[in-house]
Amino acid sequence: MTTDIGQWLGHLIGQVEGVQHRGRHARRQRLDVAPDALPALLELLQGKGSFVHLSAISCVDWPEDGQFELVYHVWSYELKTLVSAHIRIPREPGRYLSVYDIYKPAAFFERDIHEMYGVFFEGSPSMEKFILTEWDGPPPMRKEFDSENWVNDHFDWQDYHPDWLNDIESRGGGIAIRPDEQRFSRKAKHES
Repeated sequence: MTTDIGQWLGHLIGQVEGVQHRGRHARRQRLDVAPDALPALLELLQGKGSFVHLSAISCVDWPEDGQFELVYHVWSYELKTLVSAHIRIPREPGRYLSVYDIYKPAAFFERDIHEMYGVFFEGSPSMEKFILTEWDGPPPMRKEFDSENWVNDHFDWQDYHPDWLNDIESRGGGIAIRPDEQRFSRKAKHES
């Protein structure tokens, strides 16, 4: 192996079509990958490249492009290098293949992304909810999700003034301006 990780990695990934190498620096390398090439790339990185640790799978929502970006972060203890393999998939239907058969920890990350973004991973051992078990709303990490509107539609606001808070306010402490009043006053300043 050469001492230049970028050159070595470029030679290795040259064996898979649909991969562009956009090296950052020696310890962090970016690969842009065609979705259908990702499984072969991950197997190659794991087997020949010693990238044995799947650190994370992250998701980015690009609604203006109609896509999700999935980023597979794999680490080599031997090379002390992180490779981030980026793919883009259509937001609709929001489906991709599980890489659980290559990296077992993928099951956790895929399940989390399914719950938060609605992406379904075919072949994953479980797509059941595990954090938002009582959640009945849309995937909350999608950019069109408006958390304030959802809360206002699902909860009744109540004034909460226990005796201890009244005591603090009588001495000049506590919240002087309600959060909704602050938000609207800031918004009005920006619009004028």
